[in-house]
Amino acid sequence: MVDNDQGEASGVDHKFEWQEQRMTTPDGVYRTLRAAILDGTVPPGGQLREAHIAADLGISRSPLREALTKLEEEGLVVKIPYRGAFVVEVSAREVAEIDSVRLRVEPFAAELSAEALRGPERPQLLQTVEDLRRAMETDDIPASIDAHLRFHRLFYELSGHGVLQNLWNGWETKLRLHLSVDHRTYSDNPQQLVIEHERLAKVALEGDTDAFHQELAAHFPKGLGAHTGDPGERTPRHV
Repeated sequence: MVDNDQGEASGVDHKFEWQEQRMTTPDGVYRTLRAAILDGTVPPGGQLREAHIAADLGISRSPLREALTKLEEEGLVVKIPYRGAFVVEVSAREVAEIDSVRLRVEPFAAELSAEALRGPERPQLLQTVEDLRRAMETDDIPASIDAHLRFHRLFYELSGHGVLQNLWNGWETKLRLHLSVDHRTYSDNPQQLVIEHERLAKVALEGDTDAFHQELAAHFPKGLGAHTGDPGERTPRHV
């Protein structure tokens, strides 16, 4: 799960700094560490050394340990006995397998949620696209990841289908970790991701399931074959 040399080096090289107004509470520390994970500053497999972080932030171990526990509960961190806390790693194969299932079930979720989205929930869907646009324009990677996932989560939440909702809940943390790397690929054209979600929103609101399937397939084209075990597999570019 963790590459020892790479993970340890990752934990040492990064200097932790407050990402917002200084808050030494566990919640403030949690938000700072979460941002460092989601913006890719601490990469998958990177170690979160308690002594190093506490010294950088000028805090005691107590709020730090509470923050790490919360990150562990969220699925972003794994604690290994006698070694410490590490950012969870997600393989290209895992994301590709998730994408291959999503391509089949997410259009169904969009179909089931269409009535709600064309009615009272329409502003919520459009707001996620606007939030994504704003975050990409300001290069706020944690906010862009939150908006990205919130957009797709809506279809599952509004479907009224418990099995679909459970599927999404089982995927979300892995997708979030993958996006911490993936969103950086849009740095040259940050509006491309926004355009893709505008298209998805448009066909979802039109209730065109076939078109939604086509747009979704275009949204993550590279990962769908990775689960075949091709030794040249690449990390999927979209989620």
